[in-house]
Amino acid sequence: MTDTLVDGAVPPLPPRYRFRDLVMGDHFTEGEDRVRVEFYINERSFKERLQLYFIKNQRSSLRIRIFNFFLMAVSCTLYCVRVILDDHTRAACHGCEVPVNDTQEGPNWISLLWVHRPVWLWALQVTIAIIMLLQTVLMLYLQYKGNICQQLMSITRILEFLNTIPFIVTLFWPPLRNLFIPVFLNCWLGHSILKNMLNDLNRALQKIQTAFSQQVIILCSTLLCLMFTSICGIEHLERPYELKMSLFEAVYFVIVTFSTVGYGDIQVKLWPSQLFVAIMIIAALIIVPIQLEQLAFYLVERQKQGHSYSKHRAQTEKHVVVCATVIQADVIMDFLNEFYAHPHLQDYFVVLLSPVELDNTMRLLLQIPIWSQRVIYVQGSALRDQDLQRVRMDDAEACFILSPRNVMDRYEADQQTILRTWAVKDFAPAVKLFVQILRPESQFHVKFADHIVCEDEFKYALLANNCLTPGTSTFVTLLIHTLRGHEGSDSDSQWMRIYGRSSGNEVYHIILGDSKFFGEFENKSFTYASFHAHKKFGVALVGVMKDEDDAEIQLNPGPKHIMRASDTCYYFNITKEENSAFIFADPDQEKEKEYKRKDSKSSLNNEPSTSKIHSIIASVGSMAIELQDRRVNTADPAREALVAMPSTSSGRHLLSPPAGEEGAIPARRRPSILPVLEIMSSDPEDEETVDGIRFRTEKTTPEADTDIEDIKVWDSENEEAWAKGYPPTAPYIGYTPMFSHVLSRDRKLCCLELDQPCAHSSNRCARDYNWPNNCIIVVVESMAPGLYNFIVPLRAHWRPKHTLKPIVIMAERRPETSFLECIAAFPLVYYMIGSVESLDELLRAGILQADTVVVVDKESSKLAEEDYMADACQAVAVQTMFKLFPSTNIITELTHPSNMRFMQFRAKDYYALKLAQKQKREKERGANLSYMFRLPFAAGNVFTASMLDTMLYQSFVKDYMITLTRLLLGLDQAHGSGYLCEMKITTDDLWIRTYGRLYQKLCSTTFEIPVGIYRTHLPSDSKSEMSVTIDDDDQSSTCVSEERAALAELVRSKMKKLSLPESDYDAEASEKRSAFSYVLINPGFDTKLELDDVIFIIRPAGGPNASSPMPPRRKFSTRRPKTEGEKREDPQGSMDTKL
Repeated sequence: MTDTLVDGAVPPLPPRYRFRDLVMGDHFTEGEDRVRVEFYINERSFKERLQLYFIKNQRSSLRIRIFNFFLMAVSCTLYCVRVILDDHTRAACHGCEVPVNDTQEGPNWISLLWVHRPVWLWALQVTIAIIMLLQTVLMLYLQYKGNICQQLMSITRILEFLNTIPFIVTLFWPPLRNLFIPVFLNCWLGHSILKNMLNDLNRALQKIQTAFSQQVIILCSTLLCLMFTSICGIEHLERPYELKMSLFEAVYFVIVTFSTVGYGDIQVKLWPSQLFVAIMIIAALIIVPIQLEQLAFYLVERQKQGHSYSKHRAQTEKHVVVCATVIQADVIMDFLNEFYAHPHLQDYFVVLLSPVELDNTMRLLLQIPIWSQRVIYVQGSALRDQDLQRVRMDDAEACFILSPRNVMDRYEADQQTILRTWAVKDFAPAVKLFVQILRPESQFHVKFADHIVCEDEFKYALLANNCLTPGTSTFVTLLIHTLRGHEGSDSDSQWMRIYGRSSGNEVYHIILGDSKFFGEFENKSFTYASFHAHKKFGVALVGVMKDEDDAEIQLNPGPKHIMRASDTCYYFNITKEENSAFIFADPDQEKEKEYKRKDSKSSLNNEPSTSKIHSIIASVGSMAIELQDRRVNTADPAREALVAMPSTSSGRHLLSPPAGEEGAIPARRRPSILPVLEIMSSDPEDEETVDGIRFRTEKTTPEADTDIEDIKVWDSENEEAWAKGYPPTAPYIGYTPMFSHVLSRDRKLCCLELDQPCAHSSNRCARDYNWPNNCIIVVVESMAPGLYNFIVPLRAHWRPKHTLKPIVIMAERRPETSFLECIAAFPLVYYMIGSVESLDELLRAGILQADTVVVVDKESSKLAEEDYMADACQAVAVQTMFKLFPSTNIITELTHPSNMRFMQFRAKDYYALKLAQKQKREKERGANLSYMFRLPFAAGNVFTASMLDTMLYQSFVKDYMITLTRLLLGLDQAHGSGYLCEMKITTDDLWIRTYGRLYQKLCSTTFEIPVGIYRTHLPSDSKSEMSVTIDDDDQSSTCVSEERAALAELVRSKMKKLSLPESDYDAEASEKRSAFSYVLINPGFDTKLELDDVIFIIRPAGGPNASSPMPPRRKFSTRRPKTEGEKREDPQGSMDTKL
């Protein structure tokens, strides 16, 4: 067997040995030697133990230094006691007779050598001297390193020997007990001990003493030692004089002399004392400036590093911590204005933690009294426990971690944010975390945070909703900013006043049982409560959350939701209910309402199966008001009220226009609006009838057939089969799939590129695709995963199939294959490589067939030398696009909000210049959103990511703010929750007249909740109650026409080169401002509706089972070439519900 083994190989053990080792474990035979090794035996010696106690151990050495400092203080105190008790006339050696010489004239110089020292005082001083000498010898032994002379010649050792050895000698030679010994010099030994003790305090007790505070203490102790040495020295040197100087007079003299006042009432008489004073002044002139220089240096460094939040203040006051890489003035001021806008946060302190020192702008801002008393800046890193201790992170109410937005590498910025979040969570697990992330793929690293705002998610979702629901970005921005509704109140323009007032609306919440707004609607349907709360109080009830475990916020849950006392109501209003006053016309009205509320509760509990006819009768008041407004006299009002409810058997309108108006039905029926019932069912089969009249339409109507026909036409035009489902591929880790319109089978990646023909398609430009709807072009620098959130809201499952618009992504860099695989599941999504600065690429992308062009901010623009020049590329490119295609709707994302004034810039637009002056006045008044009156912002044509910051700040007070905003934008889908969409007012709908009547019509038919208006004013609109005259300079109209003709010729030449029909280009479009738009949040009940108003509505999930009672929707067919003089019809996205 040994022959077969390889040299050096070890044969395996027999099985019995392996089993024994397994059972018994390793063991050693008796012959084997085992050695135990002991470590650190050098520390067991006597000298090492002494070194460990006196030098190495921080706590024990600190105790020893404190004891020594106490001895120095006692020795100096005993010296002062000796001076006070001293009698210079009895100066002589101990036990000797005092010589009496009355004939001697001049100083008694012997008194400089001898003093009068009582025995008890001598005993105390000898004891202290023995202790000091023993300790000095011991330290020499412990610190000996081969050079004893160097240790002996140090100033500290010389002073120790000078003040201890003479006292030891007096033990053996009693006559020397009255010998003068300069014990007052022990103050300098105490000064040296104090410096070492401060260092030990930092190391052993971990006291957060800054270098500046240590230097202040050292400077004060140096000045004190100088003065004490001068006082004691002058007093002793003046002893030989007949009228010797007392200790108090010496103190007075030194203070007057060192302060350079020099009254001259007390003078030194002897030359030794005069020489001593000169020496001390020279020493002070040398030592004090050196200390002051070091103090100034540490003062400057401390100003750079900021202060520390004291432990006492942390225990008595509340504070929040803001961590950021760079403290930018705009970001911090937005935070401070939004944070302190809430009344109960006025007593909070804000601690800024940043590794970068403050710039001059931020330093000046923090010196303003309103901020200097509330804001504390600390320079440090969130990754260092010492800095987190300085800001008292474990005692903070919350920690806001902000990402550096103006950086080119957003991935690196997110990595820094993630590490800060981890560090804070590790140091203070109980503190609430409010985290701002730039990239959506970074969210899953900080999922444990209490509130997270991902900039790319919200940014792309807002831009996507802006394409279909104009003004969504302005609507959300105003909603998440704290405004008081006083903005624009002093303006001469009515639109500014109503726009400024509506901007004060915010989201608030209250428990229904504690509410006066909604308390009377308990056991009523949600739509009933929403309509009547708006009609009575002017508040818009938009959502509710049940008092159940794992309950979610639901936007407009529909009429099936019955309001309970424990429900949490979410509503739009100028202020929250707790800050509102309720004024009733009749003093007994409130009591009567409360009685009716209790009576309704009892009746509902006793009769759960009450017929809905009671609700109809209870709501007939609104119909009676409508009849009164129509001024129609009838013989039988009750009968007319029932006749006013139209039969739905025809499947047309629930409410027809009144006679005499356009679109009126020539029937003798009194037009009215169906009342909103207290409890209603969304299923028409469950509805009851009164006198044979059904209050809902049937499920099968001509409109429903029209919808089916439209979908069939759409499917016939598209070879790819569509369905509703979840996208098969997630764009990044942590993404929650959304129910959307998806393809049954993913498209080939080669088919996604718009302008490159492949084996499956020969199209080379957008016009070749012949899309039924106009497209949406989004211009980006690179296709990041966050762009996925732009596509999902535009392909939401609730959007009708025939209203989906093609999406063209124009990127400067070629996308990754993983991103293309994600978007391949969505219908009508394409990409192309190009730049917004290239006219050829814009024409190929289909700008002539586009409803909206979205220009996203570039990351590379953050490298601009001047910070505010980061938007230069976008501003110039958008202006060029506006010059070439004036009629195109352009939405631009900017880095800085102040640059929005350059969007669609017109040098002769005097009305825009007036609004610029308005912005300046609002800024001087301290408005939180001074640019709100800028026309690009009011119209929703410009957006900055900084507008979303306040949503994170408001989450500290309103923890539901992020969740509710995500539901509004379609980023999240909750069971039973509705969604934000829009509807447009046409000429056939103006008979409704007011916003309140529209509110009632929607709540009673489709159960939709209106929440705002996007209004557009035309200068020639004389019917508008808020018409505005927009004046431009027409003197250069000839030059403008020539310039316009040259631009049109340029575009036509490019189109000819690309083989595009020149008729598609509208050369007659003017750059002159023809209209302006703005957003009204929760307008008043009596607000008049105007033509082309776009209504923001929250539609219930799933919608009613019956078809909408509105007129049939416009059909979409294949695009046909536009003839001359014909305006291109603008499909309104998801506007499938029209009045």
